Amino acid sequence: MEQTTGKKALTLKTLTKSSVWDVQENDIFRMWDGADKDSEIKDNVRHYVDIIRSAFMIEEINGDSEPIKKKYENLGYKVAQVKIDETTKITWAIKKKPIMRVTDLTYENIRHISASKLVEVLDRNFGGGWDSLSQSIKDIIESGFDISTTTLPKDRLHKKGGMYEKKIEDGYEVLEVSKGTWVEAIFAKLKPETEKPRMKFATHNDDEDSDEDVEIEDDYNKPDEDDIDIEEPNDDEITEDNYSTMMEIDPEDPDEEAANLADYVDE
Repeated sequence: MEQTTGKKALTLKTLTKSSVWDVQENDIFRMWDGADKDSEIKDNVRHYVDIIRSAFMIEEINGDSEPIKKKYENLGYKVAQVKIDETTKITWAIKKKPIMRVTDLTYENIRHISASKLVEVLDRNFGGGWDSLSQSIKDIIESGFDISTTTLPKDRLHKKGGMYEKKIEDGYEVLEVSKGTWVEAIFAKLKPETEKPRMKFATHNDDEDSDEDVEIEDDYNKPDEDDIDIEEPNDDEITEDNYSTMMEIDPEDPDEEAANLADYVDE
């Protein structure tokens, strides 16, 4: 029930709509071998079939009809029986979906083709160059490949030491699209896989954040500000020495009332 890839062993239960592009028809049949003994698979058959259908064409045929089986085999299908449960067996004809046109490219399969395969697909669909592709197709392609383009006269494109030569030396595949006396070169190279960043949560020191260390001020018995008695000043106790004002009066202020007040203060 396992298919080993360059990364890890795949089983029917670990298969995804992306990793399913790594396996072939015979691998699918091997994964189903013994699936009838796994209750999780038996209870979720449709789920696993949907994953396989994302990358394979599946036809259920009459296993007793040799002519029909031969017909599908001639079309490139692999034909075999799969056991769904202890009493149910069906005959499948399955075939990997071809990637022939740019519309066949998806986020799930884009990293499962080579740069040369991508160039082949682009060449089969091109006419107007890279800019003739829809933005959605460009986004899919650029999610898996480094893409760069240049448009130069035919006699300058292959100039020694130029961009074309450097890209080829760096491992890029190239597609040349003729535009009259000019040529657009589209360079493609599979991006290296990078590990997706994982969200890290800050860890707290139990000693620092312990409830025992948190001091909570008891304000229950403190009087409210409104309840605090504020002693009002006694007019009889105000003298020239202890009276002060925050108002500064400029004797030269032209305001008449201010001038009169200044005179009063001076007296």
